[in-house]
Amino acid sequence: MNQYKWHCKSFQNLTVEELYAIMQLRSEVFVVEQNCPYLDPDGKDQQSWHLMGWDQDKLVAYSRLLPAGLAFEEISIGRVVSSPAYRGKGAGKELMKNAIETAYQLFGQQPIRIGAQQYLQKFYESLGFGQVSDMYLEDNIPHIEMVK
Repeated sequence: MNQYKWHCKSFQNLTVEELYAIMQLRSEVFVVEQNCPYLDPDGKDQQSWHLMGWDQDKLVAYSRLLPAGLAFEEISIGRVVSSPAYRGKGAGKELMKNAIETAYQLFGQQPIRIGAQQYLQKFYESLGFGQVSDMYLEDNIPHIEMVK
């Protein structure tokens, strides 16, 4: 497994360069690659923590950690994304393991709820999440809610 440099920051502590890299990666994958035009800046970033995995100056993987009550009643991990250039190299699993650990450090050991793209169900199950909702469409992509 590759070892990336992990940093977690509040929105207010992100540098302009970090914020740009985050928005660029999220747009590259969620808007362009998944062909899904949607408004990514949803007003939740300012109250979230931002976990970034870097390979030197390249943002390899990212997720945001949301306090309870912001997206779900429980704490949440969202906008989970890895760079297409780093897929299949363990970046996604390393990201989620770090995200879970960091969420517990920030918010305490409590249930974590995610809105997962359905095709990633087995990946999230391998990390201890279980499906708790029926499939629903979000931006025309099948999703399920899962809790760890």
